[in-house]
Amino acid sequence: MKKITIAIDGFSSTGKSTLAKQLAAALGYVYVDTGAMYRAVAFFAVQHHLVSETHLDKAGLIAELPNINLRFQFNTTLGFAEMYLNNENIETQIRTIEVSRMVSKVAEVSELRAKLVEQQQAMGKDKGIVMDGRDIGTVVFPEAELKLFMNASSKTRAQRRFDELSEKGQHVTFEEVLQNVEERDYIDTHRDDSPLVKAADAIEIDNSAMSKTEQFELVLKLVKEKV
Repeated sequence: MKKITIAIDGFSSTGKSTLAKQLAAALGYVYVDTGAMYRAVAFFAVQHHLVSETHLDKAGLIAELPNINLRFQFNTTLGFAEMYLNNENIETQIRTIEVSRMVSKVAEVSELRAKLVEQQQAMGKDKGIVMDGRDIGTVVFPEAELKLFMNASSKTRAQRRFDELSEKGQHVTFEEVLQNVEERDYIDTHRDDSPLVKAADAIEIDNSAMSKTEQFELVLKLVKEKV
């Protein structure tokens, strides 16, 4: 059976990563969470005082790019790869609301995007990969055999994110999460470099009223049609 490239784009908290993990496990493909890569850089920028709610030291971040080493390491217990920044496991730290507030800001830096896109393309050169993010089907793998664009209402996505953070013991309000979702939507769709857009040949899926099982079965059918 031939291997293909599956590109999943879409807005934040649409379940892209969950779907991508399910597909990779079912197909025996490599899964790459590009959002985790940008989150890791945002975490680094926060730690080094390069970004805040009101400030982004773009020149400082660009200067630090050679000192940012990212890699994924598979965790057999969890069943997925975790993000490492300069050999430190930061999987938990990058999933906080604080990092979420900064990730779209650092993702606007063209020099950073160029560096990460190059790494992402190298990861998928042999196909058999599921990658999710904001520009996978438009920039990273414009020739991907299957492109999906995930969507859901902002309130639905905020509720999912709020529930996820609450389960992890993070104390946030629904209003904070909704504001973050809407702000990220605006930044992601309005940046000059690789804005979030639906690729012309992508299949859009609005999962506002879908269960994870329904979504997975629908997409697995689409994959089998391509394979």
